[in-house]
Amino acid sequence: MNEITELKIPDSKITDAKARYRPGVLKYRQMGYWEPDYEPKDTDILALFRITPQPGVEPEEAAAAVAGESSTATWTVVWTDRLTDCEYYRARAYRLDPVPGTPGQWFAYIAYDLDLFEEGSIANLTASIIGNVFGFKPLKALRLEDMRIPPHYLKTFQGPATGIVVERERMNVYGRPLLGATMKPKLGLSGRNYGRVVYEALSGGLDFTKDDENINSQPFMHWRDRYLYCMEAVNKAMAETGEVKGTYLNVTAATMEDMYERAEFAKELGSVIVMIDLVIGYTAIQSMAKWARRNDMILHLHRAGHSTYTRQKNHGISFRVITKWMRMAGVDHIHAGTVVGKLEGDPATVRGFYDTCREIHVPRNLEHGIFFDQPWASLKKLMPVASGGIHAGQMHQLLEHLGEDVVLQFGGGTIGHPMGIAAGATANRVALEVMIKARNEGRDIRREGPEILNQAAKWCQPLRAALDTWRDVTFDYASTDSVDYVPTPTAAF
Repeated sequence: MNEITELKIPDSKITDAKARYRPGVLKYRQMGYWEPDYEPKDTDILALFRITPQPGVEPEEAAAAVAGESSTATWTVVWTDRLTDCEYYRARAYRLDPVPGTPGQWFAYIAYDLDLFEEGSIANLTASIIGNVFGFKPLKALRLEDMRIPPHYLKTFQGPATGIVVERERMNVYGRPLLGATMKPKLGLSGRNYGRVVYEALSGGLDFTKDDENINSQPFMHWRDRYLYCMEAVNKAMAETGEVKGTYLNVTAATMEDMYERAEFAKELGSVIVMIDLVIGYTAIQSMAKWARRNDMILHLHRAGHSTYTRQKNHGISFRVITKWMRMAGVDHIHAGTVVGKLEGDPATVRGFYDTCREIHVPRNLEHGIFFDQPWASLKKLMPVASGGIHAGQMHQLLEHLGEDVVLQFGGGTIGHPMGIAAGATANRVALEVMIKARNEGRDIRREGPEILNQAAKWCQPLRAALDTWRDVTFDYASTDSVDYVPTPTAAF
């Protein structure tokens, strides 16, 4: 039995310095990491964790352990604490709420002083908040659900390099979502055939086309070839249509030197946008965001890999947190869910993601998974992207759920069209424009959407073929990442 236990110190925060700093092992809440009467400061960074303690571990101790291990604590008393202003630097778990309908899980609110973090560094922020603590044995599972980033810290980040308003100015597209398509098949096409797909999609009516996450520079198509053929296609489509067009050239590569080389070449060719994958890491993402701002380039982020840690409710990180970090890091686009497509997307949860991307101030809204008021301190808005198993027959649902400031990307729903790629693009453009027109006329597109599309299909054969091919295709599965506080019916975005 250790000396502290023999002293029979009460199971609460120890205020006596002699007892607090005697060698041995104390509970985290005895060391001061559980402070239920703490009032968070305006400058504190706040985090909400979903904790599942191991059997026999009390929730207050588990919350204190998370606060301790993500700030200044270790498993035993260390006298070097007394060389610091330890009361100032110590994170504090200050509130515990049981998770509704899930016995054994708790929402733990933790406050961190601003001085614990380096200015303008997502890497440093995440090294603290999601460092070793996710492997801590007294916790059966742990999930970071949400964070409040104070304006004092937000102002050390650049935010999106371009933002929604300037992107619309560059693309000269107003009053409707932007339309895109991801190239399919994502792997195997030669550079010339890849460029042909880009041309047909853009000339058929899309604003953007896109590389997929895993097309980089493989033996069947070197990156320079792809860029050259794609930009030839973009320029030809712009000349024919009189519209501004773009294609997301994926610059993801093994090293930053390679990425900068690819991005510079894309800029030389006249591209308005480049793309990166989430898997390149936070430092690389911030580096590319700074490059994009210096070079007047829109920066698209594919969230490749996120579901390995965002999808399960009991352990990992909520995508709403990733969205916040990426808005801070400075990307302009992020894939944020479709609700009706083939990928995970509970409607209320996705609403929270889109609000986090697009709003100037996001109020606390438990029904959308938002646990903190989040002002954005003039950081530009982040354009959400909807992709994954969507088609023209869902246009009314997409507008209803996702609103206007969004890129709607129909990959298979363009390239799989029975009349060809250009016809697939035309079907999507017509479906979007007739739905926007109906909405602007005051019609109830949620209820009348299918009939609006059917009427347009009478004079647009590509739309008729799209509806006949995909009308009944749905991906109606229960979401694994839904909100914990049941939402009441609300208006659309």
